[in-house]
Amino acid sequence: MNSSDCKLMSRSPKGFTLVEIMIVVAIIALLAAIAIPGFLRARKRSQGTIIKNDLRWIDSAKDQYAIEYNKSVVTPDVADLTAYFKSGSRLGNAVGSLPDIFGNPYTINDLNTLPSIDPGTKAGLADVCDANFFSPFQ
Repeated sequence: MNSSDCKLMSRSPKGFTLVEIMIVVAIIALLAAIAIPGFLRARKRSQGTIIKNDLRWIDSAKDQYAIEYNKSVVTPDVADLTAYFKSGSRLGNAVGSLPDIFGNPYTINDLNTLPSIDPGTKAGLADVCDANFFSPFQ
């Protein structure tokens, strides 16, 4: 062996082969395919939780309004209830109607009836929030 043969044999390849890069890309795509649907489902479920929490706030505001003004059967309007929400919040800044996170209005109902969800919002979350999820609010 001469010195030029030794140089060729001791030289190690630099960089990655196309096959190695394709394997890494395939693994990343597989992990994304597993993770993204779970993330989207969790996001939708959290949106449902926000809506359920808003319904609780609206019901609480109705109770506070009824106690403060000694009412029993009247349906309060948005202006009557906004004083009982935190100022600067989405519900506290509402004018005309109380919007959910999708912009659809909540139905306030009278003081003896729980507030309810817009049918479009309920249908949009039906795949992750079943009928029992929003119970007792319908």
